[in-house]
Amino acid sequence: MTMTRAEVQDAADKAFGQSDLAPDAAQSWALIAEMGWLMMGVPEELGGLGLGREATGVIHQGVGKALVPGPVLAQMLTIEALAAADHLPEREALIADAMAGEVMTASLAGGLNSADRLTCVPDADTASHILHVTDDRVALVPAEQVSVTYREGWDKSRRLFDVVLEGPGLTLAQGEAAARALADRIEALRLFCLAGDSLGGAEAALAMTVAYLETRQQFDRPLALFQALKHRVADMRTQLTAADALFWSRAQQAETDIIALGALKALACTVYRLVAEEAIQLHGGIGLTMEHPCHLFLKRAMLNGALGGDADHWDEQTGRAALAAAV
Repeated sequence: MTMTRAEVQDAADKAFGQSDLAPDAAQSWALIAEMGWLMMGVPEELGGLGLGREATGVIHQGVGKALVPGPVLAQMLTIEALAAADHLPEREALIADAMAGEVMTASLAGGLNSADRLTCVPDADTASHILHVTDDRVALVPAEQVSVTYREGWDKSRRLFDVVLEGPGLTLAQGEAAARALADRIEALRLFCLAGDSLGGAEAALAMTVAYLETRQQFDRPLALFQALKHRVADMRTQLTAADALFWSRAQQAETDIIALGALKALACTVYRLVAEEAIQLHGGIGLTMEHPCHLFLKRAMLNGALGGDADHWDEQTGRAALAAAV
């Protein structure tokens, strides 16, 4: 029986909707694997659920709302690459292990990797394999063929590593055309999932802010009744609703190109940062403290904005594509 988007949403809400922000990483990862979230986009013939991009979008919005740590996005990129490697003898066993929760990670930096180095690789120190994508080869490199270095970051919800490759690994795609096709498929998923994570985080930050304004009082009136604050919340809601509508529109377009998804990701991250910054201001003095969770959303928003190419990069690419189409 095929799950609907609403059913996936309900499962996501039950899993993390009532939990604390940034829940325990090990428990979260075990729950994600147990619930079958890593199987969502895998074709049924490979043992997955074959639910497509909409279900993946629901998952990443749920992960973003709760600031769930761990390599779920990187894991899905690796599974996506394995699903396309139909010539690989070990494919079915590797996919089964990955869907069961064995960590197989990938760079979230965006674009192609260098010949022997990767950056922004989540949980590389616990991974059994790391995905490596260049312009003429996509490979899955086992842990014994890499060295990893932890990269300290402001956002503690993701543990990112630099990776140096010391072996060739397993070839998933070889040759410029095949590698480029798979690289584009991986890039599309990375951009879409980062957009989902960002919109989920923005939604949670806005909801938290509205709840605060409804309970905090000034001059014997809830802050939510002050007209100036209403306008600021309305502006955030308008921008978030528009970005969310574009997100679900892109989710239903199986052949959406990289430029369109890059523009979506840039918009989602821009809205996320706006909402997170406004949330801090609207919480007043408490919003500026480390004890309040507002800062967690801002840190994740800033990291998401940098991963997969920043807004300046995608604005430029979108502009160039528009100019080329107009000629």
